[in-house]
Amino acid sequence: MSSQEQPASINKAVLARFEPMARLSPNRLDELAAVCFVEQVSQNLDPTRMHTNILQALYLVEGDLGIRYEDGKMRILRGNTDAAKHPIDAVRLRIKDSIAITDLHVVRIDLDLLDIMLTWDQLSARSPVQNQTVAQLNPNQPWKLDKASFKAFRLHNAIFNMLPPANIQAMFERMEPMLVKAGQVIIKQGHEGDFYYLIQSGTAQVSRIKDTSQPLIFLAEISDGAGFGEEALASDNKRNATVTMKTDGRLLRLKKQDFVELLKAPIVKQLNKAEAKKRAAKGAIWLDVRYASEFEYSRINGAVNAPLHELRGMISLLDKSKEYIVYCQTGRRSSAAAFILAQFGFEAWVLEGGTRGVA
Repeated sequence: MSSQEQPASINKAVLARFEPMARLSPNRLDELAAVCFVEQVSQNLDPTRMHTNILQALYLVEGDLGIRYEDGKMRILRGNTDAAKHPIDAVRLRIKDSIAITDLHVVRIDLDLLDIMLTWDQLSARSPVQNQTVAQLNPNQPWKLDKASFKAFRLHNAIFNMLPPANIQAMFERMEPMLVKAGQVIIKQGHEGDFYYLIQSGTAQVSRIKDTSQPLIFLAEISDGAGFGEEALASDNKRNATVTMKTDGRLLRLKKQDFVELLKAPIVKQLNKAEAKKRAAKGAIWLDVRYASEFEYSRINGAVNAPLHELRGMISLLDKSKEYIVYCQTGRRSSAAAFILAQFGFEAWVLEGGTRGVA
């Protein structure tokens, strides 16, 4: 390429040829296309050596690329074919070098940006949740929950059973009461996560917009004792749904920083690569929560695939007697998955750094 030439903007239809971008919603593809550009690489240059930023994914759009692997094998990769739908990952694929047999068009995508969008879409696309009422709290009880009531609440929620006593006490003290009215929007899809909520009394509706051209989708009704808002906080991502009060009610809310300190930190436990391999050798199961297309292209040996957006619906297929090591590309999606698993009483660990840290 001539590296002096100005990169051109990319059409989202081109992005949709690649994995895992093909799994993104039309809105996310529009957003991604707006910040992606096609580069021209001149014949005889090596596109894998032109940029050293390992936090970018390289895709071949057009042209023929010769690849030589570390084991001496060679192949020609042609743009706009099924073989070119995955990123050219020089490290993971053990590529020694490559050469542009013809002039090429390539696109480089920031991996963190892509992972944030994938996390957002997978959380937004998950199956409607059932109304998992964790406790029947008395709407006439005092504004602040007493300890006996809080103990009863914990008996119905695996998350609170996993918390150290000191965290339970601190959480109890830091929760803020909130009077709400019918029609009041508590959290809005697309906004930053700020609070975790528990319904002390009242009923709320969960809804989502998958595409601005499509009507609003009502997912569930939640009522006394239900918690909501945890997934955006656990994954450090934006809200994946809107929650609106159907009736007047009372909520308890916990600030994000308190949620992270008191709930996420003790529940979402991380393992480094060496520790994870030791646990896997003793029977822990690798659980890949990326899209199926990502899993099929590259996975940890022995892993099973339970995409984040399908995880709740696959709970019955998992074994509570087993430990799970959850992973994704960076740890963002797997953190949200580990929190979901904890709600169902599973022992789950997050692979620190995701697949980036695994050879």
